[in-house]
Amino acid sequence: MRPKYEYFMALKCGIVGLPNVGKSTLFNALTSAKALAANYPFATKEPNLGVITVPDERLDALSAIVNPQKVQPTTVEILDIAGLIKGASQGEGLGNQFLANIREVDAIIHVIRCFVDDNVVHVDGSIHPVRDKDVIDTELQLKDIETLDKRIEKYQKNAKFDKAAKTIVDLGNKVRAHLEQGLNVRSMELEEEEAEEVKSFQLLTAKPILYVCNVDEESANTGNELSDAIIQLVATENAEVVLITASIEADIAELETKEERQEFLEAMGLSEPGVNKIITAAYKLLGLITYFTAGVKEVRAWTIPIGTKAPGAAGVIHTDFEKGFIRAEVIGYNDFITLGSEAAVKEAGKMGVEGKEYVVKDGDIMHFRFNV
Repeated sequence: MRPKYEYFMALKCGIVGLPNVGKSTLFNALTSAKALAANYPFATKEPNLGVITVPDERLDALSAIVNPQKVQPTTVEILDIAGLIKGASQGEGLGNQFLANIREVDAIIHVIRCFVDDNVVHVDGSIHPVRDKDVIDTELQLKDIETLDKRIEKYQKNAKFDKAAKTIVDLGNKVRAHLEQGLNVRSMELEEEEAEEVKSFQLLTAKPILYVCNVDEESANTGNELSDAIIQLVATENAEVVLITASIEADIAELETKEERQEFLEAMGLSEPGVNKIITAAYKLLGLITYFTAGVKEVRAWTIPIGTKAPGAAGVIHTDFEKGFIRAEVIGYNDFITLGSEAAVKEAGKMGVEGKEYVVKDGDIMHFRFNV
């Protein structure tokens, strides 16, 4: 009997892109939620919210050994945000709604059309992925300039005699100048203190971004000239690029069993579904790792930022765990799999007892001792 799966909410990503680039098809494939994938602009007027289970083979391997009553993967929330057009920053199309939705997300998944199909209309009449990227970049940059102008105006009066206000105004002008060159804030080289201050500005082009090139089936593995142009363009932007074919992902989502999906992937010459690539890239982009708790009641995955210390990791489970943290018993994933049980790990002297300064590693299996 397979253990029951439950879900733990984690980060939120927003899927954006021009109309008819494959956003809703990809959203449906990722979440198996049937948003209206219609072939006309603004088919998606209200943001569709879905939840993706984060695929992790380690969770399956741990569950096979522990045989728990239930398994709880971590998850990613996906927001399918309505397509935008030129002028969105001024409220054209569904611009105002789009920009409000995009502020909510931790990271942006920007879907770019890198395939040719005469049956799928392009909002601008021709296939040009670099231009399409620039359209969205420009709208977000214009909105960021508007945000900065308000921030600068707020502190301008006090900047003459207040050092903190002057710092904000100077930094605001520096970022504004960068944006006026048609560049995104995430590509700026900033000092650590500047970077922290810029975070408080809540700028759209500072958000981490994953570019998803939606290519034709023949290019699913290798990409094509259209996707190559995007990869070259974003090389200096501190971003990730993933190649997918939304129609293939839609076909995979229709298959019922893991075995069927694996057979389909092999037939298509693919090593893994696009959803896996997207989530792996999103975790890398956001600097996230996974640790596990494993017992007979449940085996569970937890998401934390890289560099999190043991009490912070405990706090993800419950704030009391962090407040009353005493120590953590830690087993390396490979040790657990190799030795086959917690008892065998202890017998081999491979279980670590760690204090408050221990930095959690990806794949750690942890048990927390606390007192409240």
